[in-house]
Amino acid sequence: QVQLVESGERLVQTGDSLTLSCVRCGGISGRGMAWFRQAPGQEREFVAAISTSGKDTESGDSVKGRFTISRDNAKATLYLQMNNLKAEHSAIYYCASRPGCYGPGEIDYGNWGQGTQVIVSS
Repeated sequence: QVQLVESGERLVQTGDSLTLSCVRCGGISGRGMAWFRQAPGQEREFVAAISTSGKDTESGDSVKGRFTISRDNAKATLYLQMNNLKAEHSAIYYCASRPGCYGPGEIDYGNWGQGTQVIVSS
């Protein structure tokens, strides 16, 4: 399986902003992309997804207006801009991809990154 390589662990403070990145070695053109997250002891939760062109996006209710997903197909990179972070945003964030259509369904994604630990402290 083609690798999805995410940026390393991030330790930030409440109110900070940061951007996560995920590079797919085989490219991301023609693939729907998404971010999911998993807090300790919890199941994975949908965060945001983006269409193949990057023109259309959707996000989970918990992050609407706060997180922004974007992509650069030429750089084979997916991004997640996270603004005004709070402690409840602490989790391991995973990027994922699938051919064609994007969406919030975890089961539809078969290609996953290794996860990025985000810790938000006071």
